[in-house]
Amino acid sequence: MDKALGKRLIDLDDWDQRVRADLAADGSLFEGYHPQMEAVHRANAAQLREIIANHGWPGFSLVGERGAHAAWRIAQHSIGEPAFMRQCRDLLRQASANGDAHPWQHAYMDDRIRLFEGLPQRYGTQLQEGQNGVEPRPLEDAENVDARRQALGLPPLSEIIARARMNPPPVPTNQATKDAQELAWRKRVGWL
Repeated sequence: MDKALGKRLIDLDDWDQRVRADLAADGSLFEGYHPQMEAVHRANAAQLREIIANHGWPGFSLVGERGAHAAWRIAQHSIGEPAFMRQCRDLLRQASANGDAHPWQHAYMDDRIRLFEGLPQRYGTQLQEGQNGVEPRPLEDAENVDARRQALGLPPLSEIIARARMNPPPVPTNQATKDAQELAWRKRVGWL
């Protein structure tokens, strides 16, 4: 195991989480993709891209549990780089099949990518604020979502929704404006 590489990934992830916490504290995180957050995500993606080029996917065997989790979250946040995020999804699929990553990590990545592409998610990992509170974003084959979740070790979607409704995310000042900005952003960076 490469402890130094694992620490490097953990430090990058910690930086992401510190910036996120600061922007959440002042409320600006919830008004759209904050430029400061985007800068962190792009810088971290560049570091992860270099690591992957030199070592392959940084799974459990290379960087340990915490390092592998940090790599997954960095990849999950590389939303401004569709081709790289898709590459990470494919690498995560392989790593999870080989026992070198958690299968649920691939599910989160796959759902996020599908939603950015305008497709319904498969595993119900992506939630939104709806008319009745927190709800899953559009689902493919909704009646079988819990079976797919169970196969990956994820709890039933109803449990996740119940937990999320106890602590709902902040609602943007103007949801329609935020939605329009997100759509324009998705087109600009190449998701659509």
